[in-house]
Amino acid sequence: MIPSFPFRERLIGLDALAQGMLTQPWQIWLRGLVDATNASPQVVKNVTGTPTGSIIATTALLANTGSAGLFRVSWFVRITRRATTSSSVRVFINFNDGVALTISGTAVTGNQVTTIQQQTVLVRCAAGSALTYNTTYSSSGATSMQYALSIIVERLNG
Repeated sequence: MIPSFPFRERLIGLDALAQGMLTQPWQIWLRGLVDATNASPQVVKNVTGTPTGSIIATTALLANTGSAGLFRVSWFVRITRRATTSSSVRVFINFNDGVALTISGTAVTGNQVTTIQQQTVLVRCAAGSALTYNTTYSSSGATSMQYALSIIVERLNG
């Protein structure tokens, strides 16, 4: 939590020892600001997909997560062109926390341009591991379904 803004405090010291230096209330406030910023989630990847009419093969969100940590992965998928008969798309998030793990959304089968899915999941990744995504896709009829997928990855700690 950021300390109260020291608006009534002198910014620069006037006495011989602190002359030209930030006063203690301002040092405390600035330290709190830095600590709060460092503790905030940081967006580390943003994927905005163009409409596609096929699977998305396994694709790196983060090829190397660096240190172990907790990540929030959010996605939004929307049907941008309906299939003549029926369609399905499903999003998978793949990660490693000492073992290979996968989280997926339910299959999106509405087959209307107003059909959407949005979901947020938390994943814990081991140090140096990859965080990836992929989709499955099916479409039937003369006109194939198309969809657009957007993903945001935020590091929550570590």
